[in-house]
Amino acid sequence: MSISLPLEKMSAEEKIRVMESLWDDLCDTAGSTLSPDWHGKVLASRDADVQAGVAEISDWEAAKRRIADDIL
Repeated sequence: MSISLPLEKMSAEEKIRVMESLWDDLCDTAGSTLSPDWHGKVLASRDADVQAGVAEISDWEAAKRRIADDIL
């Protein structure tokens, strides 16, 4: 399936809303989808960084605000 979006005509806010809609849909169907092996490796690496104190976990709403501030 090929989907074409007018990305060059979309604002950053519109693109974020599309990504959020996609994310919500993926979360709704997460139980029926298997993650590739590399996902587990990336998560383990990030968890190790948090445990070592070299990375912090951000609240999702705060992270979205920080991203929006950076791009808007």
